[in-house]
Amino acid sequence: MIHGAVPPREVLLEFIADNPDRASKREIAKAFGLKGDARVELKDLLRAMEDDGLLQKSRKSLARPGSLPPVTVLDITTRDKDGELIGRPAEWDEELGVAPAVAIRQSSADRAKGKAPVGGLGDRVLAKIFPSKDRAGPAYTARIIKVIDKHRNALLGVYREMPGTSGGRLMPIERRGEELQIDGADLGDAKDGDLVEVEVLRSGRFGLTRARVLSVIGSVASEKAISMIAIHAHGIPYIFPQSVIAEAEAAKPATMPHREDWRDLPLITIDPADAKDHDDAVYAELDPSPDNPGGVIVTVAIADVSWYVRPKSALDREAVKRGNSVYFPDRVVPMLPERISNDLCSLREGVDRPALAARMIFSKEGRKAGHTFHRIMMKSAAKLSYQQAQAAIDGKPDDKTGPLLEPILKPLWHAYEILKRGRERRQPLELDMPERKIILKEDGTVDRVHVPERLDAHKLIEEMMIQANVAAAETLEKKRQPLVYRVHDAPTLSKQEALREFLGTIGLSLAKGNLRSNSFNGILAKALDTPHQTMVNEMVLRSQSQAIYSPENIGHFGLNLLKYAHFTSPIRRYADLIVHRALVGSLGLGEGGITPEEEAALDDIAAEISTFERRAMAAERDTINRLIAHHLAGRIGDEFAGQVSGVTKAGLFIALPQFGADGFIPVSTLGRDYYIYDEAHQALSGEKTGTGYRLGDSVEVRLVEAIPLAGALRFEMLSEGRPMPVAVRSFHKSTRRGAMKKPGTRPNRPRR
Repeated sequence: MIHGAVPPREVLLEFIADNPDRASKREIAKAFGLKGDARVELKDLLRAMEDDGLLQKSRKSLARPGSLPPVTVLDITTRDKDGELIGRPAEWDEELGVAPAVAIRQSSADRAKGKAPVGGLGDRVLAKIFPSKDRAGPAYTARIIKVIDKHRNALLGVYREMPGTSGGRLMPIERRGEELQIDGADLGDAKDGDLVEVEVLRSGRFGLTRARVLSVIGSVASEKAISMIAIHAHGIPYIFPQSVIAEAEAAKPATMPHREDWRDLPLITIDPADAKDHDDAVYAELDPSPDNPGGVIVTVAIADVSWYVRPKSALDREAVKRGNSVYFPDRVVPMLPERISNDLCSLREGVDRPALAARMIFSKEGRKAGHTFHRIMMKSAAKLSYQQAQAAIDGKPDDKTGPLLEPILKPLWHAYEILKRGRERRQPLELDMPERKIILKEDGTVDRVHVPERLDAHKLIEEMMIQANVAAAETLEKKRQPLVYRVHDAPTLSKQEALREFLGTIGLSLAKGNLRSNSFNGILAKALDTPHQTMVNEMVLRSQSQAIYSPENIGHFGLNLLKYAHFTSPIRRYADLIVHRALVGSLGLGEGGITPEEEAALDDIAAEISTFERRAMAAERDTINRLIAHHLAGRIGDEFAGQVSGVTKAGLFIALPQFGADGFIPVSTLGRDYYIYDEAHQALSGEKTGTGYRLGDSVEVRLVEAIPLAGALRFEMLSEGRPMPVAVRSFHKSTRRGAMKKPGTRPNRPRR
């Protein structure tokens, strides 16, 4: 190959696989000596390879689909036969198969000299990833950059007695866990079937690792164990170290230096009725300027967490380790101790509280004319719930909202009407995916699944927070201040094409070319109030990329915004705290600004908190699944109305709308016909009958199995399959012709 010429695809793929740390477009061009027009040609080729699904973008680098990015968060889960540590990625898409094993390389010389962080069994680490040259071992090796959590040797499992011994075994609660030996002397009060927390005592090369019971959570049949399983399974730190608690308790209320006194401005908080912390307050008024007739001034004040949580402090180290608060039906695992989150940084009614405020001016058409940021001392005029504020606007004020209606609430709603004009012009993605909330009884069991009504009060707060987030990004970018953006990439061409094929089966079309969020809104509008509404919303959602945090701005596709950074929830998101520090530092607003060390580490911070956000989402989802499975465990044999929420070659996922949970029907139990999976049409269709099931179909099912510990439900299909469209049947014929090997053999199922 000529140096300076663009290499063919197979050469590029080999280079990227062998050099994950040099897989950015700039590094690839440098490695092959490409300049001028050749660089442009390389970028076009790499983009085409992305569109074809051969490559995927990971932060600034390119990688093969299913491969690990150059920097990855790993959980060290076991040892190999030689006693070397083995890790696996903390978050992994199970559709890609089993998470790859990674051999942890730790030089004894470096460890002795203290040059490299030292990891151990049970640790969570940030690691540099390298392809392994040892074909007989794991596909990757890794060098530890940073130990994120050194206290993960407390494991959760189910204790099972071993006949003929005084002790027993700890059975893991996750698939990749290992059995541990518990001797009688280390058993404590644990009984057979108890969910227990243990510490690892010895990790030798031979025999089972021994463990000691630290605490008994209770029977695995009890609801209080459910969220603890998710907390441990996903490695979520939930106990604050004593140094963090001590630092929080020692914190004193903020004082006035470097602050503007806004305590007379009647800012109010509007939150869920059961909210314990209040980190945002709002106020709106008409703009008195003659240059902006009909315009409004919207003020959003956010708790000044940066005053209390300083870089390199114990509070800060713990906050970045958690990344965000995690919300379960029965508990919250907060990012910050209650002394900070529920007290000093909660914008309580009638109490002086420090805040960062965005003062934004909008024209009557909803166009932003300007904004400023201020470090203030405020005093909330009222604490309202969404329902309370909405009722007042709807003509049913209570004793508290009555006096607030004219001076505060009506101006807020007037401002919202103006902001809506800007939103309608912007046209963000408008998916209709109702959010279900599990309501628990006092004993912790599931009472019901509730779909809260979506009120204008919710939308008002949401839109004002979005505008404050945009203002923060714009200000920092104008100051050339490094920050963490909230970015959302456009759907890949492969996902667009898959959605396009699916929509074609129900008579809808998706334009080709450079799509924007409103391109999808047209599809959603056409599906409204049709039998396909839920199915189309689900498929459009699946086509979208995942939003992440990044110091590199690519915009936010879903919100249709060029500049966007999370600013409005520093109590519960570390990304917002970084943005607060960046604003304080770049605007000269006093103490607690971002440090040069933080700026240099923004790539790693963004990668970590993006991983921790996915971790929280998975833990919350798993907990809901386990709660619902526990709730339905006593209803085996009952029949339910469901909807096909997912289709795979292995079977059908069935959602129960009244419970907000999914179960599975294996394809082998659907009937005597042979069912073929059609990914493009999201269908399973019988080869002989031509009938089957598609995503979104309403069906009747019978519950045949519930496994609370795994959060699994298994159903039996009661509804007959419906005739498949001609396109699906044609697909089957072509598949059969291409798949038959010889008369009498069964055709291969098409690969996903």
